[in-house]
Amino acid sequence: MFKVKNEKLPPLPEHLVRLKKVLKRKRPEEKPSKPSLQERRIIERIQAKTEQWNLNNVTRTKAYLDFYLQYPEIQWAFLGHMVSRNGGWNMTDLKGGLHTRLLTNKEAKSFFSFLERGNWLIFLDAYPQFLLYEECLRRGENLFHLLPHFHVSTYMETIWNDFWYHRNQYVLTISLVINEQSYLEGRVIHHPTFKKEVFDSLEFMLQDLLSMNHILFPYQENGQIKLVGETLHRFESLHERILLGKRLYQILFGEEERKRAIEDWARATPHTGSRKDYCPSIFNDIEEAVPGTFLKRRLNNCQLRPDANRIYSPTLTNAWKDMNHAEAEIGDWYRSWKVLYYLIDSDLKINGEIKNEYCKTLEKLELAAIAKKAIPFLD
Repeated sequence: MFKVKNEKLPPLPEHLVRLKKVLKRKRPEEKPSKPSLQERRIIERIQAKTEQWNLNNVTRTKAYLDFYLQYPEIQWAFLGHMVSRNGGWNMTDLKGGLHTRLLTNKEAKSFFSFLERGNWLIFLDAYPQFLLYEECLRRGENLFHLLPHFHVSTYMETIWNDFWYHRNQYVLTISLVINEQSYLEGRVIHHPTFKKEVFDSLEFMLQDLLSMNHILFPYQENGQIKLVGETLHRFESLHERILLGKRLYQILFGEEERKRAIEDWARATPHTGSRKDYCPSIFNDIEEAVPGTFLKRRLNNCQLRPDANRIYSPTLTNAWKDMNHAEAEIGDWYRSWKVLYYLIDSDLKINGEIKNEYCKTLEKLELAAIAKKAIPFLD
């Protein structure tokens, strides 16, 4: 997985050498030990609570934030919350005022299934890890030997054990980035159905037109909503997605004042899936345009033109019904300790400027919708 130009790899820092020694002894095919009756009850409670919150993007996104606010040392929970918000916005875009003119009903459903499956799978893998950590704190003992019972990678068992004793938040967070993206690789990104229906047929739309490659972190400053974030240009590349996760971490946690501002916005703004959540001046969760009217340009530098209707951006519950998922595919992605090289902190300062790029994408999307005749969006 880890890519370097030269065969000779640089030396690892001491704290990663410690992890390397443990990982080299690990075998993904090892079966977990049989749990005791008490442990079985812990497993069942965690599974039940995970299922309870894994209904849709809105419930998952809320669960991440609630957990982070209680355990802020688990930084991925906040990163996951903010990225999951973006996933919800992408889902509702598919039923919004612009995308419905560019996609057929079948294409929109394929996109939604792709986004929803990934969102569901990540929660299914990550949330039990968080709940088990909570149980460890409650009991004052290390219970991470139970992670294999949730089909969590042996890599993360090693990382959680190390975190329990050494409390390295950066290592845990970036390891969770690596883990979740690797978990998705075969189950979604290279799944035959999604490869055929999404990537092969609609790659241009997905990455260059529909704005699904922008990750936005809103916050308020001097009474105005600001946006920071990053853009991913090669969604199908595991390497690039992991590097994106590292950049997003730096944007979110690199500056304490900005992190607090994003936290304040997240606490004050319940996630609905509508882009109205962060930009009510441009988006509305109620359709303002009269059905059948001719679509005209409404945007200019992320400002609504005078007398223009806002863009329809529905809430998730109004856009899509909850989806019944097939069981997750079993299997451990971990193969080599060299994945640890992703955990080396580059100390890069990333300002996260994204507003100009995002505004240009919105205008390009609007122009494309105007150029294409409206398509009846029938269920």
